[in-house]
Amino acid sequence: MKLQSPMTVFFLTLLLACKGNNPVAPTPSPVSVTPPTSATTAPAVPKLVWSDEFDKAGLPDPAKWKYDVGGSGWGNNELQFYTDKRAENARVEDGKLIIEARKEDVQNNRYSSARLLTAGKQSWKYGRIEAFAKLPKGRGTWPAIWMLGDNIGTAGWPRCGELDIMEHVGYDQGVVHGTAHTEAYNHVKGTQKEGKTTVADVENKFHLYAIEWNDKQISFFVDDNRYYTVERSILGGTEDKWPFDQPFFLILNLAVGGNWGGLKGIDESIWPQRMEVDYVRVYQ
Repeated sequence: MKLQSPMTVFFLTLLLACKGNNPVAPTPSPVSVTPPTSATTAPAVPKLVWSDEFDKAGLPDPAKWKYDVGGSGWGNNELQFYTDKRAENARVEDGKLIIEARKEDVQNNRYSSARLLTAGKQSWKYGRIEAFAKLPKGRGTWPAIWMLGDNIGTAGWPRCGELDIMEHVGYDQGVVHGTAHTEAYNHVKGTQKEGKTTVADVENKFHLYAIEWNDKQISFFVDDNRYYTVERSILGGTEDKWPFDQPFFLILNLAVGGNWGGLKGIDESIWPQRMEVDYVRVYQ
């Protein structure tokens, strides 16, 4: 992973604008930009190629999002049932996406929630992927902003690769995790490549969670502060170690309990809980 470059700060200063009365994203300090070395060759400035600003109230935009549905535990013994097109669990209001987990019986599950994804609609190979979000609070909450390889249907997990832009478990409030999973390096084996940082007010304020990803490295950021990097030269370049040279799709979800989220139990008194997302943007 690379350190945050002046060019990254420069294009964020130009393009990262808040909307209406929504919370204001961090504003980088002005920086100088090195002139191009050639009069005919200027450095490439990443462009906004996809976004959802969540400006239209109602259900999430069906042109951009679909739903994972079910209550099978999702490989982690989670307790929620993910619903389909149900405003109680996923809706846009006041310029923000709300993903809400509720304590209620739904098809033999004790909780309901939502899991939105762009699979089959949009995916990306390399770039900066970011989300400006506020997280839930309390034992049993497990929100995530993450990505899976497009080839998951044929390769399966973890060979498809997984990039966790942000994960947070409520029993460890304020500790944000960024992780890369591959066939060689994953949590089942206890070999996942993971960094973490502490953000004291994740449940009260919006923060910018992001990765910057290219063919050599992937960097993880909170509020444009890089806290972790994985590098191809260190992990290895074979598919089982670096499956990140293919398109990945995006997932937003709020799980309840599970092997990690429920490791220290669930506080039954805190529900409903929500993750709020002001926007999601992709630059390339």
